[in-house]
Order: sequence, then structure tokens, then C-alpha cells
Amino acid sequence: MTVNLAELARRFQGKVRGDADVVIEGVASLQTAGPRDIAYISDRKYLSQLAGTKAGAVILAETDVAHYSGSALIVANPHLCFAQVADLLHPTPGFRPGVHPTAVVSTAAKVAATAWIGPHAVVEADAMIGEGVYIGAGCYVGAHAMIGSKTRLVAHVVIGERCVAGNDCLFHPGAVIGSDGFGFAKDGEQWQKVPQLGRVVIGDKVEVGANTTVDRGALNDTVIGDGVKLDNQIQIAHNVRIGENTAIAACVGIAGSTIIGKRCTLGGQAGVTGHLEIVDDVHVTAGSLVTSSITQPGVYSSSLKAEPVEKWRRNAARLHHLDEIVQRLAKLEERLQQHFEEQKN
Repeated sequence: MTVNLAELARRFQGKVRGDADVVIEGVASLQTAGPRDIAYISDRKYLSQLAGTKAGAVILAETDVAHYSGSALIVANPHLCFAQVADLLHPTPGFRPGVHPTAVVSTAAKVAATAWIGPHAVVEADAMIGEGVYIGAGCYVGAHAMIGSKTRLVAHVVIGERCVAGNDCLFHPGAVIGSDGFGFAKDGEQWQKVPQLGRVVIGDKVEVGANTTVDRGALNDTVIGDGVKLDNQIQIAHNVRIGENTAIAACVGIAGSTIIGKRCTLGGQAGVTGHLEIVDDVHVTAGSLVTSSITQPGVYSSSLKAEPVEKWRRNAARLHHLDEIVQRLAKLEERLQQHFEEQKN
């Protein structure tokens, strides 16, 4: 697809500075863009790269236009506009509906005529596959599972029995929805498995990254709200509830029965212990460990930065004596207080 800069401005509520007729065919970075590409800047630290770009146009905020002499699309949010332009110029490939000859689809499954079931995919009895659904190669949809309209399972995705995926969702390769939660009861020196009887219920417009796992609930459901975005290799345990439009980066682990509010963000490799609650609009930075409920919106961190190993070993050794040091300090404060009282008298 090709489009000129004037049309992009009309579609995405921007304005043009320069040649409104410049033709745009693709998106690219400032360094690699050619004369038919559009690039963008959302962070001012990259302004110095504008002078060397060969892009046909650049998406800029009003405050940054003076730093660039070429054609520009001026908008309030350059990053958002770039995403919208990229989606317009590089849409998801279409597909022909049908069932591949190697797919195994139960005669008791309900598959919309506009859906596609790919090579070696399996759809079990009483599963419901909605209009325009794409089920890629090697995917598995369990019995009584439900897949909403226009949802896309790229390849090798598992949707467990009775689990629900909403409309217009995207599941990347290796995602597993509805695996058993980690539930065991101690029986002497052994472990007795606790049956995991709940489901996973996923809302609309949810994206789940590659090799991310969402466990089914033990009794109640694990629930992922509308608009949630999950990166790759995330572990979400049983009975977790995640509010609408929350975004979670790669390698985060969330323990069981945790409730996370709406519009939250969790940075990469953050950890959240179980049975706690995080309110709406909380942002946890990368590598942090959340061990108690967060009751106020804001930004939270708990990680220690990397430092030279010799220094870290000294500090770690002192940490072992921290309780002793605190007790000695408390006694010293008490003695000083007594001394000051004696001086007054």
C-alpha cells in the first residue's frame, strides 16, 4: 500500500510541514529509512539523528519540528501515530477460510465458516470457534473452549479445555492458556495434587506473547481483562486477576490469587508474590519484587543495582550482621537519651 503525507495527516489528526504529496510506502528507523519511508521521534535524545536521516518524512511533536528541515507529520503523540501508520501500511496478512487436510477437528466442534484451521491443528469436541478466527499450525483447542471472533492463534498455541479467549485477541507461538495451576497438598513426605477445576477467561483485544503461560484457576477462574498486553515468557499462576489495559513485560512472574488493577505496568523480570492486591494505575519498575499489597497508585521499585563484585560481597557480608547492628544502635540511642536526661537534671 502507498499513501501520501496529506492522507496520513487526515487519517491521524496531524498536520503537514513540507511536501504534502510525498509518497510513503513503509515505516523504518531514522538510520535505515529511505525516501519512501516514514520514521518518527518520541524521545528527544534522538534529535541529533534527524540531520542524517534519508526518510521521506518524519513524525514529530510540535516542540521538535525546529530540529528538522525535511517533510514532517506533526502530531501530539508521535509514538502512537507511528504505530497507527505502521498498522495501515503493514496490515496482518489475510487468509482463506477452511480446514487444512491435516487438521483434526471434532465433528462436535462448532467452527464458523469464516475461520481457518491450519495444518496439524486440533480442535476438540464442543469447542466454539468464532467468525474470522485464525488457528495456525500445530495449535490445540480443548473441549468446550471458546475462541471469539477475529482472534488469531499464530502457531503451536494451546487453549485448554473450557477456557475462553475473547474477540480480536492475538496469541503468539508457544503460548499456553489453561495449564494446571501449581496446587499440591502435603501428605507426609509426599505431595497430593489438588485438581485445578477453574478456567482461564480472557477478555477482548488481549495480546499474549511467545511462551507465556496462564494457569487455570483451582476453583475460581483466572481472569485477564480487556486490552491487557502480555510480553514473552511470563508466568501467571492460578486465580490471578488482571485488570483492563494493564501491560506486563517479559519474564514477569505472578504468584497465585494476586489481583492486579487496571492500567498498571510491570517491568521485565519483576516478581509478584501471591495473595496480594495491587490497585489501579501502579507502575512497577523492571527487576522489582512486590511482596505486599500496593494500596496507592504510583511508581514502585525494590531492586538493587549491579555493582563491582568485590563491593557487593562486602555489602552482602555486612547484611548478615544487619539485625545485630540495629540492636546495638538502638541500645546506643537509649544510652545517649539517658545521658541527655541526666544532663538536664
